[in-house]
Amino acid sequence: MSTPDFSCVITAAEGGQEALTASVESVLDQSLRAVEALVVLPAGAPAALRAAAGSLAGRSPDRVRLLDAGTDSVASLRNAGLDAARGTYVLVLDVGERLQQHACRNLGEAGARSRADLVAGRWSRFTGDGTKEREPSWQHTLFARSRTVGRFADAPELAVHDALVTGFCLRRDAVERHGLRYDEDLTHCGIPFGPLAASVVGRIALVRRRIVTGRAVPDAGRDLAGLVEAHRRVCHVLVAQGLADLREERDRAFLLDHLVPLVRGFPERPAEGRDRIAATAARVLPGSVPEAALLTLPPVERVGVRLLERGDADGVLTAAYALRRRGTVAAPLVTGDDGRVYWPGGPDPVLDVTELGHQYRAFGELKLMNRLTRYEAEGRRVLFEGRLVLPAHTGPDPDGALTAHLEFRVRDGSRTFRAPVDTLRPDATGIGWSARTDLTRLLRPFGPRDTVWDARMVVEDGRSRSVSDLFAAHDLVGPSERSPARPRLGRVTGDTWQPYITLRDHLALRLEARGRPARTARRLVHYATHFRPARHARLLLRGLRKRLDGLRSRGFKTSVYRSWLLRLPVRKGSVVFESHMGTCYGDSPRAVHEEVRARGLPLRCVWSYADSPAGFPADARLVRRWSWRYLWALARAEYWVDNQGFPLTLDKPSGTSYLQTWHGSAYKRMGFDETRVRLQNAPQRERLQQAVGRFDHFLVRSAHDERTLARAYRLPESTLLRTGYPRNDALIAARARDEAEGRLPRPALAAELGLPDHRKVVLYAPTFRGGPGKRRRQRLLLDAARFAERFGDTYTLLVRAHYLEAASLPACPPGTVVDVSHHHDVSELLALSDVLVTDYSSIMFDYALLDRPIVLFAPDLDAYAAERGSYFDLREKVPGPVTATEEELFAVLSRLKTADTGFQERRAAFAEEFGAYDRGDAARAVVDTVFARHLVPSRTARTGEARR
Repeated sequence: MSTPDFSCVITAAEGGQEALTASVESVLDQSLRAVEALVVLPAGAPAALRAAAGSLAGRSPDRVRLLDAGTDSVASLRNAGLDAARGTYVLVLDVGERLQQHACRNLGEAGARSRADLVAGRWSRFTGDGTKEREPSWQHTLFARSRTVGRFADAPELAVHDALVTGFCLRRDAVERHGLRYDEDLTHCGIPFGPLAASVVGRIALVRRRIVTGRAVPDAGRDLAGLVEAHRRVCHVLVAQGLADLREERDRAFLLDHLVPLVRGFPERPAEGRDRIAATAARVLPGSVPEAALLTLPPVERVGVRLLERGDADGVLTAAYALRRRGTVAAPLVTGDDGRVYWPGGPDPVLDVTELGHQYRAFGELKLMNRLTRYEAEGRRVLFEGRLVLPAHTGPDPDGALTAHLEFRVRDGSRTFRAPVDTLRPDATGIGWSARTDLTRLLRPFGPRDTVWDARMVVEDGRSRSVSDLFAAHDLVGPSERSPARPRLGRVTGDTWQPYITLRDHLALRLEARGRPARTARRLVHYATHFRPARHARLLLRGLRKRLDGLRSRGFKTSVYRSWLLRLPVRKGSVVFESHMGTCYGDSPRAVHEEVRARGLPLRCVWSYADSPAGFPADARLVRRWSWRYLWALARAEYWVDNQGFPLTLDKPSGTSYLQTWHGSAYKRMGFDETRVRLQNAPQRERLQQAVGRFDHFLVRSAHDERTLARAYRLPESTLLRTGYPRNDALIAARARDEAEGRLPRPALAAELGLPDHRKVVLYAPTFRGGPGKRRRQRLLLDAARFAERFGDTYTLLVRAHYLEAASLPACPPGTVVDVSHHHDVSELLALSDVLVTDYSSIMFDYALLDRPIVLFAPDLDAYAAERGSYFDLREKVPGPVTATEEELFAVLSRLKTADTGFQERRAAFAEEFGAYDRGDAARAVVDTVFARHLVPSRTARTGEARR
């Protein structure tokens, strides 16, 4: 080969011949052919490694070169490779790392197009178990698009994280011109080399393609001192480039990318390794971990790093348990004189864990760490010793009878065996305990199926109960701690209990076959279930199971519904109600149903539910959504009533009337006005048109709904009922009651939720921000913990997540933050609330009818309106203050009466414009119109249409 385009330097200092072969073959398989592999062998390379390298060079002598560097230092090997490289570009791989097939082509084309000296792309690394790969999350932002920057300062993210440890190439003349070398005094020499090279070369090109895979799992504990020194040198590069303001970002990234994973992995290391790492950390970390960066970490993460810095190996192990089991109290927390809660070793701002909220939970509500300190097997009997952690603020009832027992549960939870705890020694920070049990006699598994059993402990004081797994370091138990087993089906199914620590760090027991009879039986069973007839039988069973699953699938049910059920006669007077796709008993369908019941109409009402029937009326006929009974009810119903949409694939029977009450006026674009729908293909749009074409009646509450919703869904004039929403009748009545009697006493719901009369109630109800798909858990834009800390004495925050989402709430003082996302009827929450905080949710159109303060918390108003589209400028018609940050929101709430004064007239105009048809009798008007044939003539009232 003449001058190659790329010289790929592969250092064989670590890894075996298989890893070296994989790296070299990835170079030889490049779609760009002018690529050479330069294998640099260390002086101490074993014979097998040298033979593998020689074999690769012999197969492709013109593309694989061997270089014996005469040293074992990784940095020296890489520098020798740089000196021997002949290509236009030089790229360095650790052994085991593999190039993607078009990696060199992508890098070379980007370099030629941009004339860049350094070209970098994505890379992936193995995860903790070494079987799967993924890219670091920060790469998605850095390489979101291909781009070229003129200097390093224009892409400083390259140095914030270790982006340039692999997956990049350099022009060889730039390497020679700037004298770029790996630091030979560093084990982690690859960390500072990339940022240093980027800081001195000219143009830098970033490509969004993945370049390298197979990077090894980083191990910060292998040479922590060298890792810290490498980090320091990168920081020096930042300062030298005038990017000192990025130092804090780099420090924080170093903590999250290296030290926090080091802490998290402590339980998997042997005690000797933990002690060694802690001793090294105590020597090198002080002064290297700025407190400003440390305080930006989440509480448990910063605690673990602080304890590592102090060299407290046992404390780091405890913090690791808390990291690996979120929400677990792993240490005896104490409350300082300032009222803050600290990890043991405080008061120290870094050890402040108040925001975890453990102090707001009682003994029976907390997940407590129960650390197993001793497991000693003596034949059939096993000695267990441990300690249950207790925070300072709570514990078992001192006047109660304290008892405890161990539970051994089969992994599927179907069977449990119990053993008493012999000794309990409670003190101020925990409960020491010990138990000695005959494990062979206690645990009697059947044998073939129930081979894994998890251990936990239950502590009771007569009033409360605490259940905790038995945590332990992975080196606490080993092969020597075996005990004999006696399965019910005989010892041929297993004869030994082997304790082990699971990946979730708790004790478990596994039934194993150690003796000859049991091992022989296991082999026979394995043969019987794996030889050809057994394999055929398994395939037949798998096919049968697949057919049965098909019979339960929605596609099959839809075909049966269309082919057969739609032929059934309609049952007169039968009504199927559904609210928000079966997730609740609420909204306008509930109001219509209750009006029907109140007037005693001879209708047979059926409600659908999605997951649980809890909250639905006890006397209601219930069917589960997509069950056969559900399809039967829909096929025979004379009326369908819902507010969202029955399944799109289910056709409406010819004799059925469909009342669509809808669920809110529109701010964001809906239906065929949505960009997402416009981009769909013709069959998809046709399916939507067929779905809305089923509506016989569609409720609107203003002319705005007619201009937006009716037009967006292409609804004919004849389907529109201008009655308002039945759900809002309760709000009209609540406003009239406020004006006549005042706000107190509050509705009964306040007592159910535990709301005190002296606090005002703020309802936070954000809009749905996702798209079609499964229910997702979302992080709220409003920090509920900060709200509770700021307004806990004056406000109670009710959080109502969208019915298609779920909210993750932090622990807060009792009575300050309440999750009401699962409350069925939002109208009851609106009537209870003194203030509404929302963003773009249609709930603001309903709440305006109460004439109470509305505050919009919309940090992304412009971006949201641009992405989703809107029917009007919210700032022009807004019924209350618009805030873009939490501080602005808190400022408005702190002077709410003053802030709301200027919006009372606008709120009245808002309610009149968007709720003109809401007059408090919508439910009666709807029933009179839709169910007219079932009314007693003397009780028939004029409908909302007739009144207009």
